This record gives sequence, C-alpha cells and structure tokens, in this order.
Amino acid sequence: MKRYSFFDVGNDPEYFNDRSDSDLNNRRIVEKVARKSYIPATRLLVALLDRHPQMRASFSFSGIALEQMERYVPEAIELFKRAVDTGRVEVLGETYYHSLAFFYSPVEFESQVAKHRDIIRRIFGVRPRVFRNTELSYRNDLGEWADRNGYAGIIAEGWDPILGWRSPNYVYTPKGSANARLLLKNYRLSDDVAFRFSSQQWSEWPLTAEKFAQWVGAAEGDTVNLFMDYETFGEHQWEDTGIFNFLERLPEELAKNPGIDFKTPSEVIASYDPRDEVDMPHVVTWADTDRDLTAWVGNPMQQAAIDNVYALEPAVMRTNDTKLIDDWRRLQTSDHFYYMCTKWFQDGDVHAYFSPYESPYEAYIAYMNALSDFRFRLEKQQR
Repeated sequence: MKRYSFFDVGNDPEYFNDRSDSDLNNRRIVEKVARKSYIPATRLLVALLDRHPQMRASFSFSGIALEQMERYVPEAIELFKRAVDTGRVEVLGETYYHSLAFFYSPVEFESQVAKHRDIIRRIFGVRPRVFRNTELSYRNDLGEWADRNGYAGIIAEGWDPILGWRSPNYVYTPKGSANARLLLKNYRLSDDVAFRFSSQQWSEWPLTAEKFAQWVGAAEGDTVNLFMDYETFGEHQWEDTGIFNFLERLPEELAKNPGIDFKTPSEVIASYDPRDEVDMPHVVTWADTDRDLTAWVGNPMQQAAIDNVYALEPAVMRTNDTKLIDDWRRLQTSDHFYYMCTKWFQDGDVHAYFSPYESPYEAYIAYMNALSDFRFRLEKQQR
C-alpha cells in the first residue's frame, strides 16, 4: 500500500501502487525480488530436478503474488511452470489474498480458497491436495475444515510447547479429523537455512551442504519437513553468501546418507501412518518468538485495523461490485497489519526489515486513511 494521506481521502481510489514513490512501487519490488531470487533459484531448481530424479519440492504461492509475477515478471511464472510440469513439485493450497480470513470470516475464507484454487488450476493445471494457511497459522478447527473439504493434509509449525515430548518429524492427525493428516515444519533445521545461514556470529557458520545433510540424516523420525520463504535463496540470503551453491550441492550430499530421499507433502502423507493426534486449541503460526497472531494483531492499532476491515464485509458483499470487493480483499492482506507491529528486540528487527514504511505508525495511518476512502466509496455505492 502506498503512503495514502488524509488529503487523498475522497480523491484517490487507488491504494496499492504509487508510481512516484520508488519504495512503494510494486513493479519495482517484484522485479527486484524476481531478479535476485525467484528466477535464479527456480532456474537452479529445474536443473536439479533434471540432474537428480529423486529431487522433490513444493511451493505455496498466494494469488496476489502470482498476479504480480504474471504482470511484471512472466519469466518467473514460466520457470515455476517448468518445475511443476516435472510432476515432482507440488503446489499447495492457501488463501488468494494471503489473509487471516479463517479467524475472522469463514465464509470469506472459503471464497478466497476457491479463488486461489482457480488460479492454480489456470496457471499450473493442478488442484492442491495439501493446504497451508497464511503464515502457517493453524488451529484445530482449520484441521477439521481441511478434512471436511477433502484435503489429504495441512502444514503447521512444529512448535515445542504444543508438541511437548513429541518430534515434528512424524505425520500426525489433526484433532477432530478423520482422514486429513498434519505435517509439522521442523523449524530448527528450516531456520538454520532461512535465518542463520549467513550469520558469522553463529557457532555453526559456515553452513555447508555436507554438514546440513548430516544433521538431516541424524534427525529421528520419518520425515524432516523444511519450510521457508522462497526469498531465502538470493534475497534474504544474498548470492554472495553461497546460498545457491548450498542449494546446488544439497541433493548429492543428502544422497550420501542411506535411507534419505525426497518426498512431496502428499507423498509423505501417503508413505507414513500418523503417530499421534496433535491438539492445537489456540492459534499457532511461524512468526516471531511468540508463534501466535501477535505479529499481526498484537497492539491496538493492528486490532483496530483488522476489526474495521472485516466489519465491512456484509455491506461490501451486498454491493456485488467487483472492484469494491477486490479492493476490500486486498485490504485484508496480512502484510498490512504486519507492518504495524511495535514489538522490540529481534522480532522488531524482522518486522522493520520487511516493512517499506518509516514506522509502524506510518503504516497504520496510511491504512486507516485508505480504509476511510473505501468507506466513502462503499456509502456512495449504497445510495
């Protein structure tokens, strides 16, 4: 969202791209990340899939990310399609708008999932069989929903306070589910790559493919589920850190360990019986040290913003106005609320790294100004 000011309210119905502001120009951002990460990483992945028949991977794309790549960097889309066309790369289901709708409006959540399913079918010709909610946000009733809607499984964070003595390296059953399975991210090994890879203060630096393969080989259990931002490769961890060399060497190093192979999430679910039922009565995510929703709704600004946007749902849907509905849904994207976070220390540093705004307060003001304009448009439509 651009830096939408009080003076724009009533005068400017475009909230999401400011061509005059290089920091908030969506085309520039997408092109930069694609050049540094999506294109070289996927080109390498396709080469690895050709070179190593055992190689597997999976992707979770939001619909709005795919929209922007189709518009600005079609080369990235073509590379992703080449990877999926191998039959060894699975595409996961999620919400189209990368929203937290499940926790605020089940009806809206269903609509976004259906819209996401449509764009995945159009671009990749597949139907998702495993679901991943925004930011791995999960609660028991989401597992029940996945089960009712025919998903083979759902992915969540393997968070210690929930698991207790159990390991994330097994397949589990979500509480209340008859058929769906729960796959848990191994956050320690995932974060070794995603966050610690280039940290020279880390006792294990430098992390080589050989060392990491040994760690995976030593892990107990049936499966090690690695899940991370794709921007890990080239954007969060720059090329000069050696991250692409690490990725290129990893399949051959893993192959040196007897009994280790690759599987897509669906293949993991089909290969192993569940070891236990996992009960997550409260929301667990992969964000921050709290692993809950406080990254998005942890302060009064965030709570006001998200409550206000979802309160508009009945009036918005009554309009049947395609543009209004789409704008309202784009206002639900979780990043808007993430940028308003006021946490300190390490969590605060992570939020600041991702935010294009000078402060959480600037993000909040821009959002609420845009929401005020949206209300004017909605009231005008209702007259």
